[in-house]
Parts: sequence; structure tokens; C-alpha cells
Amino acid sequence: MSPQQLKLSAFANGTLVPIEVVPDPVFAGRMMGDGVAIEPIEGVLYAPCDGRIVQLQTSRHACILEAGNGARILLHIGVDTVLLRGEGFVAKVAQDEVVHTGQPLIEFDLEVLKRNGKPAVTILVVENGDEHHITWRSAVPVLAVGDALLTLVASAAANESPDSTSTVSEESANGWAIVRHAGGLHARPCALLAHAVKPFAATVEMLAHGKSANVRSATAIMSLAIAEGEEVQLSAKGVNAGDALEAAIHALETVTTAAPAAPVMPPPAAAQNLLPNQLAGVAAAPGFVMGVSTRFAHAVGKINEQGQGEVLENRALVAALHAVVADIESTVSESERRGLTDQADIFSAHRVLVEDPELFAFAKGLIAAGKSAAFAWRVAVENQCAALIATNNPLLAGRAVDLRDIERQVLRKLAGDDAQTLELPPNSVLLADDLLPSDFPALVRAKVAAIITAQGGPTSHVAILARAQGIPTLVAVGPQLADVRDGTTLIVDADRGLIDTLPTPERIAAAKIEIERRGNVRAQLLAQAHEDAITTDGVRIELAANVSSASDALEAVMLGAESVGLLRTELLFLDRETAPSEAEQTAAYQAVIDALAGRHAIIRTLDVGADKSLPYIPMPAEENPALGLRGIRLCLAREALLVEQLRAILAVKPLSSLKIMLPMVSDLAEISATRALLDRLAGEMGISERVELGVMIETPAAAVLADQLAQAADFFSIGSNDLTQYALCMDRTNPALAARLDGLHPAVLRLMAQAAQGAIQYGKWLGLCGAMASDPMAVPVLIGLGISELSVSPAVIPEIKALVRRLSRVECQSVAQSALHLSSAEAVRALVKKTWPWLDASAA
Repeated sequence: MSPQQLKLSAFANGTLVPIEVVPDPVFAGRMMGDGVAIEPIEGVLYAPCDGRIVQLQTSRHACILEAGNGARILLHIGVDTVLLRGEGFVAKVAQDEVVHTGQPLIEFDLEVLKRNGKPAVTILVVENGDEHHITWRSAVPVLAVGDALLTLVASAAANESPDSTSTVSEESANGWAIVRHAGGLHARPCALLAHAVKPFAATVEMLAHGKSANVRSATAIMSLAIAEGEEVQLSAKGVNAGDALEAAIHALETVTTAAPAAPVMPPPAAAQNLLPNQLAGVAAAPGFVMGVSTRFAHAVGKINEQGQGEVLENRALVAALHAVVADIESTVSESERRGLTDQADIFSAHRVLVEDPELFAFAKGLIAAGKSAAFAWRVAVENQCAALIATNNPLLAGRAVDLRDIERQVLRKLAGDDAQTLELPPNSVLLADDLLPSDFPALVRAKVAAIITAQGGPTSHVAILARAQGIPTLVAVGPQLADVRDGTTLIVDADRGLIDTLPTPERIAAAKIEIERRGNVRAQLLAQAHEDAITTDGVRIELAANVSSASDALEAVMLGAESVGLLRTELLFLDRETAPSEAEQTAAYQAVIDALAGRHAIIRTLDVGADKSLPYIPMPAEENPALGLRGIRLCLAREALLVEQLRAILAVKPLSSLKIMLPMVSDLAEISATRALLDRLAGEMGISERVELGVMIETPAAAVLADQLAQAADFFSIGSNDLTQYALCMDRTNPALAARLDGLHPAVLRLMAQAAQGAIQYGKWLGLCGAMASDPMAVPVLIGLGISELSVSPAVIPEIKALVRRLSRVECQSVAQSALHLSSAEAVRALVKKTWPWLDASAA
């Protein structure tokens, strides 16, 4: 072998993964350098060549090996594993130790990574790739330690001595930066830093802890061991030194978020000591039930490949797509009526997939070639699914699941098999290979006791829907689930991820006792549901409900609601050809007020636009409806609509029992215009009583301008769902972004803090009516930010009230202030769990 050539061998036992499909944009984009990855089947990292360990990360998730020819090899276990702070990692070597090919370097616990939602893919990168480039790489899909992996060849530049007589511009610049990256300067932020200064000729040095390093060398910067929040000095010299310095400071102070973590769930069967007749899976929704097994399977009729003519097949496909859209719209409306925001968002995303023009164009092409509509649609969807799965990106793979759901719905419409009516015996435990979101409404109507699937994951849409409905659910049980017969009595412990498939009389008796105990706890919560929610230091938090109808309001009152914090009025306007009359609107609002029996309600004016269109309000097509004419913008543009609604609200008795709230406000002029209109209408109707007019804080503009808005508004209520999507620029109907769309992101929390400051400055109260109010992990932070009213789904009112009674506002304030300075929603949730460990069970 040439002295300029270096052979690298496999550094783990597992499956070969190309660097470009590693689920991390820094590695996949080769910002750290070129290399390769392995999906390991055991938790051991081995040396790929002889060399010296020149750096071992304190968190033991990564190390740098320098070979005899000067090549520096970064070995990195998992993605975002620096945030585990060493948990699950054991170093088998020390820094500066000489090692040999195949020698164990680090042992790591795959289960710890899995529980924390960290991909285990292990990555090798040639850090100084400008001096040592890859000339050959293995294409063998499955590798064993010691197998040939890569060949490196040193470039001529690596052997040339620098010209000591060359001149460099004397331009220089100096500055300071605070490191904002979660976990400090580990592999990803170091690569981003090096990438930021790459366009500049100037040399930038970082000084910290009495040492300096060139920022172009990610490994050198990592060796400085700089922590999050630490201040570092920077010095730039050469052409455009000032620009290079500015780029470096920006890279250091621009927050990067960790890859989203999956919920912490009990380990699967392989990690548990199972009793005879027990199966184990991953808990997707908690609970403990006993019921009778009933198997569920998807059925799609036979598909003929050849069509009956292009015109007929095109018509059939269009009709099927329209029918599926109608079903989805019905499900979304029902979900919104019941306040099931997550469910509504998931099915709204499905509508986008049904209307995907590329899928339709692909299918039309096949139909033109003589294929049937069903065959064409299946091939179009499968083609797109294959492309998504080939990316090895978990988020995109999740979108493939949604596409297959849409595929099946359309195929069933084409076969004339409308939505099946699911009839199950009482107390059924549903068994399935896997479930799709479109299956879920039927399961809710059938009142299943629990759901168990052989496949799936805890972050799937079905899991989200099950948690929202409180249906105990286990996923990823494996093929052994097929051995469970229909009609078998099962005990499902979804808290621990266990199923007893043949319970003894003693186990059945014990299960009945546990079910009774849990029922007593729920009964206790219900018994205390009508008591005030007062913190341990005497602060009262009002618990209100999000409702859409009088029946919702009645249910909320029975569950302890002190008011209605959000009455959605748009459902009166949807799914009809003409607008509801003024009298019809007044009757609906009056029914809600009557159901509240003296409690007050906040009525939100019509919030349509974006994904909610009205056939009787002609609107031009918008390229981005979420940023278009919607909410109060639409109502002020179509004033007759707003006038009729305000008159309907002013006719409700007693007027003192209601307040009015405006959606999608972005500036003071919108409040002023509505206030003037409201006062004019009240005068015309002979009403002297002043109705409170509030604002939903759901645009970043409203949060930033809260001090201005508070001068005209009587109260604020944060709409956390829209505020989060606009702050993070993530469409909340996009399933690929669902895991990252977290209202506890510090950027969102800072906007909420600004809204709170504006409210306090002018003595106005602040509530929150989005999904965050129902999240036990978010409640302490919200209280700490100054929110005094939480409007939630009626079903969780007893639980949230009980939670508030265990909190101290002083402690909540301390945690909230700390949360504002963290770098990710994951870090905020970790802080909450650390402060209140008992909340982990509440949030499961």
C-alpha cells in the first residue's frame, strides 16, 4: 500500500448508510466533510484504522482518531446525542491513547438512544478532507467490523510546506460571541461555524480557556470544549476580516434546535422480563383496561390493471378524489366542533395530500396509457412513497404512511365500498397489523377499549389521535400479535407497554382492582372539578373551555369549567350554501350562554379563510392562504358579514355574560375599526352597555405590539396553535413537521412573554386558548409567564385543575424565565421534567 494511501475498515456491525441520507443536514450536506455511516446492530464503536485518539468528547458520544499519515477521522455516535450528556456511553479508551484497527473505542446503550428519540446511526467523517480524500468506498450493504470500508489518498497539498514568504493582508478585526447552541460547540455547530467562514479568505481564530483554534477546523474547535452560554473571543486577519468575523459571530449566536425527540416510552419486549403469556410493545397512549380481542384488517377489492377508456377512468378518479375530500372535510368539522385540534390538523393535512397535483398528473398519465383509475392511483402513490422512504428520513417516511392512507381511501371509493361501519362487541381490544388515521373515527364511534398494533410507532398520527381521545394504545408489538385469537380476554397495561394474553383468575382479579382504583382517582378528580384551581401560594387560575355548541358548553360545565374561553363561531358558517341569518346566529349564541348558567363566554368572531372557505363568500385563489385574507382581515374586508355577526352577538341576553374576541389581529387599526363598528351598532340597537372586546395573540406581530394593542383591547388570549406555526414558519397541517411544531419552543415562549408584558403594563388579563393549555408539561411554564386563564378541551378540565393545585407560581415563574434562555423545546421540556418529575406521568 502506498504511504499516501490509508485503508479504513468498518467501525461497527450493521447496515451501510450513505452520508447524504444521514438524518442530520450538517452531516448529510458534508459540512463536516465526506464520509459514510453505519446503522449499528450492537452498541460498540470500533477503530477503523491504527492511530491516536486526539480528542474524546466529555459526553463520550464522539471521538477523533488521527492516523499515521495525518488523516483526522471523526467518529460520531447517533444524532444530537451530545444532549444526553454522557448517559448510555462508556469510553473504552482515553484521550492521546494509541489504538489499533478493530479495537473497541466506545460502548453505547441502544435502548437509551431509542428512549430519548435519538437515531443511532453512527457516522465516520474525514475531517481534513482537503488533505485526504476518499478514492474508494464499499457498496456492501451489511458490514462486519474489519470489513473494507474506505480508501483515503493524501493530496499533494498535504505534503507541501507553506510558503513562508507569502504575504497576507494586514486587515484585522476582533469581537466576542456567546455560544447559543444546545450542548455547546459539538460536531454540528462546529461544522456550521466552519461552513459560515468558508467563503472568506481571512483566517478566524477562536480564543477560549487559554487556547486558540482555527474556526475552519471543526475538530480543533471541539477540542476547546466550549459549553452552551459561554462567551468566546474571536480574531480575524486577512482579506475581508470584518465580514468573516461577522459571519462567525452570527453562526455562534444563531440557535440551532435538536432533532425532535420521540416521546419517552416503555421499552419493547426485548428489554423486559416478560411473564408467560405476556407480550410487550411501545406505549403510544397510556391507560389500563381489560377487554376482549377483536381483529381489524383493511380490505380493498381486486384491482384491474386495464381501464375501460380514458374518459371514464378520469371521471371515476376525479369523483373518488372529490368524495374523499368531502369525507375529510366532514371529519375536520366534527373534530373542530369537539375541540380536537390535533385530530383536525391531521385530517386537514390529508386533504392537502388528496389534492396533490403531481399525484393526480402521474395517475392521469397512466390512465392515458390505458390503465384503470385504481391501478393508476395505486402506482402513483406507491411511486411517491418509495421516493420518500428511500430518503431514510423518518419524517418523510411518516408522510409515506399518510399517503398510503389516502391511497386506500380513494381505492375504496373507486370500488364503490363506502366508509365501513365498524360494529364491535362491547369492551373490545382492537388488534391490527397497523392502523391509518382514516380508520380512527370509526374506532371512536365503536368505543373500543384499547388499540394494539403489530407495527407503527409512538409518534404516528394514530398514536396522536389515540392520546387525544384517551384510548390506551400499544404499537410495535411485532408479528407475535398474530397469534392472539379473537375473543380472548386481554389485560392491557399501556402505561408499562404490556399485554397479558392469557390472564389467570388471580391476574383478572388484580386487574379489576386496578381498574377500580383508577376509576376512583378519576372520580376524585371529577368530585374536585368544581373547586377553584388555586396554586400552593394562593394564585387562582381560571379554567375555561373551548367549545363550538351548547352541548359542548353543557359538558364543560359538568366537568368543572368556570367559563368558555373560546366559542368558535365558524362552524355555523361552514358546510352550507348560504350564510346563517342574524336570528339563527343569535339563537346559537344564546343557547351556549343559557347552558353556562351564569358563567361568561368569550365569542370569537368568524375565523375563516386559509383552509376554511365559504362558498357564499367569493374569494380569489391565494398562493398562500395561511398568510392571506383570513380572520379579522376578511371580516373587515367583507364588513356586511361582520356587521350581521356583531348584531347577532349584541342581541344575546344578558349581554354582561359575554365578551367578543378578534382572530388574526396584527395591528392597532384592526381593533380600533372593530371597536368603532361595535359601538355604532350598539347605539343603533339602543344598547348602552359596553361589551368587552379582546384580541387573540396568534400572530407574531400581535405579540410584539402587545403594549400598543393593550391600549385598545380589554383582554388578550393567546392562540398557541397559530402563534407557534407562524413563529416557527412551519405549517401545522404538514405531517412531516408535526414532531417539531412545539409551542414550548423558546422563540414562541418569548413572544408569549412579550404579550404578557404588554398586558401587565396596561392592567389587562391574559389567557391562552390553544392546545398548549391542555398539555400538562406546558401548564407550569404558562403560569410562570403570567397567564391567568387556561381554556382547554372539556375532557381535561379536572386533570388540569388538579395539576394547578400542586404548583407554586413562584417556582413556575423561575422555570419560565429559565426556559426563555434555552435553545429548544426539547430543552424546555427537560427542564420542566427535572423540576416536577411527577409531571412526566401526567404528560404520558
